[in-house]
This record gives sequence, C-alpha cells and structure tokens, in this order.
Amino acid sequence: MSYKDFFKVPVWKQASKIVEDVNGLCIKLPKSEDFALSSQLKRAALSIPSNIAEAFGRNHTKDKINFYYFARGSLMK
Repeated sequence: MSYKDFFKVPVWKQASKIVEDVNGLCIKLPKSEDFALSSQLKRAALSIPSNIAEAFGRNHTKDKINFYYFARGSLMK
C-alpha cells in the first residue's frame, strides 16, 4: 500500500501514541527527574515518529531503511 503522507501511515500513528503515553508517564515522575530521566524518555519517544517521517521523505531505499532502524533504536533506549 502506498501512502501520500506519513500522517496516514499506521506505524507513524502508533509512534505518535507512544509519545503521548511517555509524556503522560513522565508527568508522574518526581520533579527531580525533569532534566534527567524524563528528558531522555521524551526525546527518545519523539525521535520514533520523527525518524519514520524522515524515512518517508527519503527517495532511496537504503536511506529509508536507515531511518527505520534509527526509529527502532529509539524504542530500545
């Protein structure tokens, strides 16, 4: 299936949901974690849909695959 923009890609939608979930969980963390754990979790979560969107805009298959790997790597942090 071919998509016209990444907003409609199911995996991007799931990744965006992860961002929302992580932000919700970070609110529950102690304030002392705002600039440490909380910040790292938020940045890792945000990089998932960002890398998927970046891959969508690439014209070469190898570039696309690399950005999908980056997105997957952000899930592993």
